[in-house]
Amino acid sequence: MLYVEDVDQCVQFWLDYVDAKIAATSTLPDGSQNVVLTVAPEVELSFFSKEFIKTFSPEVAENVPSLMFFTDRFRDLHAKIPNAGDISDQQGTLTFNFADPEGHYFVVAQA
Repeated sequence: MLYVEDVDQCVQFWLDYVDAKIAATSTLPDGSQNVVLTVAPEVELSFFSKEFIKTFSPEVAENVPSLMFFTDRFRDLHAKIPNAGDISDQQGTLTFNFADPEGHYFVVAQA
């Protein structure tokens, strides 16, 4: 789960640059939207508004995940994602990082 300020903006980033697909959308009690994206087979990210989380689960509102994705589309994603970091060799595995529109960092590794 990712807790973000602007669900629509963050979801659009993943749709545009990582070729994610919307798996589900639901309206939450406060009227905000929870959007679940499929980013790879059997991998989903669920986006919630931070305001919703602060109201209904304040103890986890500031949790920030540290996620690494492994892909066989490594070079394609590096070229496509704006602000992708330099490719580096981490003990024999090629990796790069990137930030979403709200500054959350992710790592991509070559599968």
